[in-house]
Amino acid sequence: MTNHYPPGPDTNFVQAIRSTLRQQHDRLGFLIDMAQTYGDTVHFHTGLRHIYFLNHPDDIHTVFVEQADKFYKTRPVKQAFGKFMGQGLLASDGELHRRERRLAQPAFHHKRIEAYAEIMVEHTLRVMNQWCEGQVYAIDQEMMNITLGIVAQTLFNAEVAGDAETVGHSMTILQDGVIRYFRSLIHLPDWLPTPQNRREQQALAALDQIIAKIIHQRLATGEDKGDLLSMLLLAIDDDGSGMSIQQVRDEVISLFVAGHETTANTLTWTWYLLGQHPDAWAQLLTEVTTVLGGRNPTLQDVAQLPYTAMVIREALRLYPPVWVITREAIAPVEVAGYRLEQGNVVVTSPYVMHRDPRYFNDPEQFRPERFTDGWEKDIPRFAYFPFGGGPRICVGQSFALMEATLILATIVQRYQIELIPEQKVALDPLVTLRAKQGIQVTIKARH
Repeated sequence: MTNHYPPGPDTNFVQAIRSTLRQQHDRLGFLIDMAQTYGDTVHFHTGLRHIYFLNHPDDIHTVFVEQADKFYKTRPVKQAFGKFMGQGLLASDGELHRRERRLAQPAFHHKRIEAYAEIMVEHTLRVMNQWCEGQVYAIDQEMMNITLGIVAQTLFNAEVAGDAETVGHSMTILQDGVIRYFRSLIHLPDWLPTPQNRREQQALAALDQIIAKIIHQRLATGEDKGDLLSMLLLAIDDDGSGMSIQQVRDEVISLFVAGHETTANTLTWTWYLLGQHPDAWAQLLTEVTTVLGGRNPTLQDVAQLPYTAMVIREALRLYPPVWVITREAIAPVEVAGYRLEQGNVVVTSPYVMHRDPRYFNDPEQFRPERFTDGWEKDIPRFAYFPFGGGPRICVGQSFALMEATLILATIVQRYQIELIPEQKVALDPLVTLRAKQGIQVTIKARH
């Protein structure tokens, strides 16, 4: 172990400032350049903080698995999400996170999420029925509409139906607030009565009122309605204790945020890639029509759609919704042969790792067949990690993959999604990896 820093761009104060500014304006370009220029372990600064950028699967494994107890979520992530998610799974750490994980895990047991398959198809059909032949749509917004409806019903059953518009509007305002936080170099305190702060406070108050009403109704009846909220309320820890009302509220909002935007982004980029690769589209259509024969997909069909799953995994490789994952050392720890001190930050990027030619041939090319059976044995564990890994791996991974498969299969056999020619699609790497101006498509019914 050495006390020296890994190679990197910051040799003096001026260069450190330049690095900080470039990180703000070209996040993906900066990380790719750092990996290509300096290798597996890179050191740079963000302000006065030491950053270690890891680009080797073994070192990522060290942080996420072997030394996971030495790393917490970074302070900026907690500050951005914590003001409306509280101590939910996305923001908590240590023993609190481990307890919440134990209590939330049964809600995502495969037997439980199987019941959600019909809901996923139902909400897809509901949005599709509003589409008009030959019209132009922002496909990113259409996917958001579908996944928002799905997460609302799987979380709250039908009880949120009357408040769905308020919930959706409030969540949009709060997520926009997180995006503004990460875009800004200067953060004003929440108590200042700025227009943005007032909008966020009003949205949070409206959301809290709706969620509190539903939670108290459930507690009064004690009924298990088969949704995620019931599982959270009924969960019992090893010592016989359950979640407090505040904990349930925090988990509900965390699951709401994580449960719709990431899947919507995955599907948006899937349509973008398929629109540029007609051969892959044709193969996907052949599989879906052969298996389904015109009927709606069911849970049992998911295992019979291997190429559909490959398409989704390849979209997750090229455009992972969680494009960067950060951790902060809470104690001195050795990583990649270097000594990290308390407060040092580790950065890993699925976006960068997924395009590393050491692990993926022709990494910039869309090739779903690279995910045929046995693909996991051909690459190291953390060469491909769209859902993270270790104790903090996404609790809803199976839910998300099933959801994306069913939505994709439902739409493909009924509609042709065609990209509007010559539109400029730019990446927007903020909280998740979005398309900056959205993606415009023409939707044509398949006869």
